[in-house]
Amino acid sequence: MNEPNILLEKQGPVTLLSLNRPQVMNAFNDELITEFLTALDQVEADQDCRLLIVRGQGKVFQAGADIAQLNVMTPLELLRWNEGIVRITANLERLAQPSIAAIHGAALGGGLELAMACTLRVAEESSKLGLPEVKLGLIPGAGGTQRLPRLIGKTRAHWLILSGETIGPEEALAMGLINRVAPQGQALAIAQEMAQVILANAPLAVQMAKNAVEIGLNLPLNEAAQYGQKNCALCFTTEDIKEGTSAFLEKRKPQFKGY
Repeated sequence: MNEPNILLEKQGPVTLLSLNRPQVMNAFNDELITEFLTALDQVEADQDCRLLIVRGQGKVFQAGADIAQLNVMTPLELLRWNEGIVRITANLERLAQPSIAAIHGAALGGGLELAMACTLRVAEESSKLGLPEVKLGLIPGAGGTQRLPRLIGKTRAHWLILSGETIGPEEALAMGLINRVAPQGQALAIAQEMAQVILANAPLAVQMAKNAVEIGLNLPLNEAAQYGQKNCALCFTTEDIKEGTSAFLEKRKPQFKGY
């Protein structure tokens, strides 16, 4: 029996999703795409899961498409295949739970597009990040041309996309592409550390805040503010706000329950 292309491991309220094609740098193929979409549905439906960490098995996080497969595709085949990756990034971005990409080795092309769809990103000090598609006669096709300028601004995004150059984590941190730089071999540990900081907060408030940011980015400012206000008002209906405010006044740690 073949190894699964996607591994899911529950670690309490955290779910670890691992891309499992290390022999080809976790490159996307039809099977991995299908399994990834199924895994995201499982995470979304898991009421005990409060945060998702995405990582790659082997030497790299994810190095994009399988070039050998791309080389023989017709334009229509490419469009249908790429639509699966677009669905992965869209579904990952709109998950109720926040997600963290734990990057090691390289996040290139579709790998960086995958990481950008996560809520947060941590990259090891020796990792390389980039969108080198123009060097192959392509452009980023899974949201990279949209998400990168939203993360780092149009001018910087234009350079990375048009040059196809790769950058290291320190430069990526300085421009806002990632949140943390991890020592060698510690991307997952730093991602788990970040997860614990988030998990200490009220579960529904975390989801409502993430939702307000994701939805609000696509709305005019005034409408986005109104949307965020409604999410804030929803938090006032929970027991957690009573617990959070009481704990603040009583100078103790809150014991949130998620309702």
